Amino acid sequence: MHASLSDVLSDLVQNSVEAGASEIQVVFFESPAEVGFSVDDNGKGMDKAVLERASDPFWSDGEKHPGRRVGLGIPFLRQIAEQTGGRADIDSVPAEGTKVKAVFPASHLDLPPSGNIVLLWLQCLTFDGDFDLSIHRSRKDAAGGTEEYRIDRAEVSEALGGLEDAGALGLLREYLISLEEPFY
Repeated sequence: MHASLSDVLSDLVQNSVEAGASEIQVVFFESPAEVGFSVDDNGKGMDKAVLERASDPFWSDGEKHPGRRVGLGIPFLRQIAEQTGGRADIDSVPAEGTKVKAVFPASHLDLPPSGNIVLLWLQCLTFDGDFDLSIHRSRKDAAGGTEEYRIDRAEVSEALGGLEDAGALGLLREYLISLEEPFY
């Protein structure tokens, strides 16, 4: 099983990139009652038969990773949902894209931790490929207050002069840390 929700979310975003998506929207939210995320893309999508097989940990399409005979992202997501009494919904249409939404009870003992959100966003923003990525992170507290931020890959890349060199990545990491500080 994945060590954190960040691991699952990173896998899902990587799936979107590898499915040829040019636009990916990620939402990660927390409240006293629930924790969840969604990934919505305009990639190649899947028909019903492929979507069913994608839930099998011992199946892989063999296209993205030739020779690999396992695909664990979706099976791990479904396992977490089952173990926590949460839900994981996947809607996909060939040639239109895929939407994954998962919601889990925040207080469930088997809910993995959120993980390192700064590293998650750093990974997702720097995946290789020509795609737009928008991220929305929010947390509601018990008193009704909300912390949130949004990140747009194209804006960040433009501001840093690209996302390829170590200097830009260091600045991006510091920026992400500053966005996450209110969530600690």
